This record gives sequence, C-alpha cells and structure tokens, in this order.
Amino acid sequence: MAVAAMNVPRFWQQGLYMTERLYHNRRLLWHQIKQQLLEQHAGQMLGALWPIVHPLFLMAVYTFIFSVVFVNRIGGTYSLPLDYTAYIMSGLIPWLAIQFALNTATTALTGNAGLIKQVVFPVEVLPVKTVLSTFLSLGITLMVLVVYVLATTGSLPWTYVLIPVLLVIHAVWIIGFGLLLAAVGAYFRDLRELTQMFSLAGMFLLPVIYLPTWVPALFRPILCINPFSYLIWCYQDVLYFGRIDHPWAWVVAVVFGAFIYCTGARVFLALKHYFGEIL
Repeated sequence: MAVAAMNVPRFWQQGLYMTERLYHNRRLLWHQIKQQLLEQHAGQMLGALWPIVHPLFLMAVYTFIFSVVFVNRIGGTYSLPLDYTAYIMSGLIPWLAIQFALNTATTALTGNAGLIKQVVFPVEVLPVKTVLSTFLSLGITLMVLVVYVLATTGSLPWTYVLIPVLLVIHAVWIIGFGLLLAAVGAYFRDLRELTQMFSLAGMFLLPVIYLPTWVPALFRPILCINPFSYLIWCYQDVLYFGRIDHPWAWVVAVVFGAFIYCTGARVFLALKHYFGEIL
C-alpha cells in the first residue's frame, strides 16, 4: 500500500488508498459509467432519457402537490428570498439523486457477480460507477432549477458559483455510502429493502418540503440527528437562500463526508477478498 508509509492514522489511510485505487483506474471507471448510462434502459423507447425523465417527473409531482395543492406562500423576504417552489426544488433535487444512488449501490456487487469472480477486475469500480452515474440526472435537474430561478427573479444568487464545490462534497458522500452499502449488501441481501424504506421515508424526515420552523420543537432534534439534513441545508444555502445561512452544516458535511468515505473504504477493503466466495 503506497500510502502506508504516510504519517496518518490507519483509518484515514484506507480512504487515501481507495482514492489512489480509483485514480489509478479512472479510465476504466469513466468507461463503466458511460456503459452504465447506455445499458441501464437499453431496449426501451426512451432509452437513455429515462434517468432524466424520471427525476423531472417526480420533481414536478412533488412540486405541484406541495406548492399548488397545499398552498404555502413563502418568499420575498430576506429570511426566505425565493418562492416555495424554489425551496422544494433546492432540497428535492439532491435528495432524489441521493435516494437513487443509495438504492442502486446495495446491488452494485450482487448484480455483477461475473465481473467480481475475475480476479484482475478492480471491484471497487462497481459501486463507485453506480453512484456516480446519478450525476447525469442531478446535473439536468439542477439546470432546471437554474432556469426557473432566472425566469422568476431575473438573476441568480452569487452562491451558485459554489455548485461545483457542493457537487464534490456530494460525490464524497455517495461514494462513501456506495462502498459501504455495496460491501454489506453482498452479505446481507435484505439491506436493499431497508435502504428503499429509508429512501422513501427520507424526504419526510428531511427539511425538503417544509421549513424546520414548521416542525414542533419536540421533533426538531430528528432533523439534526439525520446526517443527510446537513447536506440538504448546504444545497439550500447555495440554491435557495443565496447566502451561507447554515455555516455549521458545511462543517458537518465536510467532516462527515470524509468520515463516511473512509468508513466505506475500510469496510469495502476488509470484505472484498471474500466477495468471490459469497456471490
């Protein structure tokens, strides 16, 4: 291990080693991502458009229900600068991408048993390419929000320049969770069902369709316990508030992102030698 000689704790060495492995296999990873996107809906009429149509449809449905049916009027003030539709989209867009990444990561290994049994294949590429393929739909839906905000306000907040930074933090999160869920999911097949249950309930356990102040004080700690809340708050700072309204959320997002990435790398590297036997 090239990073073993570095003067860092072993826990962080696992993350550095995984980064080294992914960088070494970056061309294979890029090829696998393109192949995933092309083959995901092969043979269907809309084909590669489904990763775009699906999140756009869900976003339209949720936005209609919660901003038109349940008429909530917010916006036009310093504390809440944009309308309710923009608020929903700023949290819903990243959550839909996270949701899809978590659900697909659990079967990233079990669905590619043939490749894993090839000793020379770098198996860590499989969960990483699975979760990174969600960035296509994430990018498209972000562009929809950009167009919406520009059309309704005539300008964009300066914080939109931070979107690339936010996407890097997002990538670290989902790669970490992807490695962890893929490794554990290879042994515990029921993890897929548990992850789907969490992802379905997650939108209602996050400040996506409601403001934290709307939650009774007794239940607000639930938002703080959920680590995904901090990533959503970062997205809302950039896409909705137009200022760093939750500075502590950025600190938590960066620190927890590094932690879950190294945790996922450590678990994956510890279990990868037995994948060929159990799949």
